[in-house]
Amino acid sequence: MPIRNRFAELHPEITAWRRDLHENPELQYDLPRTAGLVADKLRAFGCDRVVEGIGRTGVVALIEGKTNRSGKTIAFRADMDALPIFEASGVPHASKTPGKMHACGHDGHTAMLLGAAQYLAETRNFDGTVAVVFQPAEEGGAGAEAMVQDGLIETFGISEIYGLHNSPLLPEGHFAIRPGAFYAAVDSFHINVTGKGGHAARPNNTVDTTLAASAIVMALQSVVSRNTDPQQAVVVSVTSFRTESDAFNVIPEHATLRGTVRSFDMEVRAAVLERINTIARLTPESYGATAVFGFDEEPYPVMSNHEAETEHCIKAALEVAGDCTTDAPRTTGGEDFAYMLQACPGAYIQLGIGKRPGLHHPEYDFNDDVIPTGCSYWVSLAEQRLAV
Repeated sequence: MPIRNRFAELHPEITAWRRDLHENPELQYDLPRTAGLVADKLRAFGCDRVVEGIGRTGVVALIEGKTNRSGKTIAFRADMDALPIFEASGVPHASKTPGKMHACGHDGHTAMLLGAAQYLAETRNFDGTVAVVFQPAEEGGAGAEAMVQDGLIETFGISEIYGLHNSPLLPEGHFAIRPGAFYAAVDSFHINVTGKGGHAARPNNTVDTTLAASAIVMALQSVVSRNTDPQQAVVVSVTSFRTESDAFNVIPEHATLRGTVRSFDMEVRAAVLERINTIARLTPESYGATAVFGFDEEPYPVMSNHEAETEHCIKAALEVAGDCTTDAPRTTGGEDFAYMLQACPGAYIQLGIGKRPGLHHPEYDFNDDVIPTGCSYWVSLAEQRLAV
């Protein structure tokens, strides 16, 4: 069965939910409005149980099928948080909160799973239980890990868990997935450089932290090209360079670099981080400065799809869309759904939204035309995995 007719009827309503979420973005775990709206709708749909506060501000609802001979519970997860970005999309439903924006489509993910939950609560054409999981803090903060540590899998007896993310790199309505490693491990680091500040006109009396930090940045470019196997996918990016002074005539005493490492192999990851630590420690010494290397946040592990569950996703995608890329390229983007896949069998699929500004871009906006496709995918997956 392709896209369900019911979602053609619900499409305007679900779109309105999505745009309301887009107008009112909230960050990480601080989701009082978003989580409250989600919980209220799930109760209004008639879900059998709605639990708030899992993983601090996550929401979980259970929907019982017509029968429960299988005794099985499968879970679908959507992320709810936005990003600290100033929106420049120009759409009528743009963010009302400067500096906060749904630039990754989590508003679309949440709306589509709400639409699927409404349909499943109406029809209950499955044997077992569907858990719909709304997660905080995917964009840093490891909300998936927090939910797992709060007993998500054990408390609700989940035997399989599935996730979905929109992709501006795929044609509208097209699905893509791969078994095994799919999204990269993510490490975020900082390097604090200390020298001797002073007057820019007399650099000989200083230890120039800007120069030393710049040398570190350049040296880090050699890590991937000269210290890792060319057949291993690794990214090292320095994304922030800050000193304590903006004055044109001051050599600052301190500078801070921040960046990220993306990798798919744990041994390679460890070797890369050790090399960065060595460069950060030794390079500034040649300039008379010192530096300390450290991590900003807990790293996200590699997100690896389970093989059997990947096949289940492909089957549901084929039923809805008629085709599905089954060998999607690995992405160096990170995804904390990795923690859920470490705790429970499952898989994660991409849904194309057509060409538009990329994820995390200030002009990005979710494509509401794919809402019926995403909702139908969740319903097909539920009815296939819990067939009556």
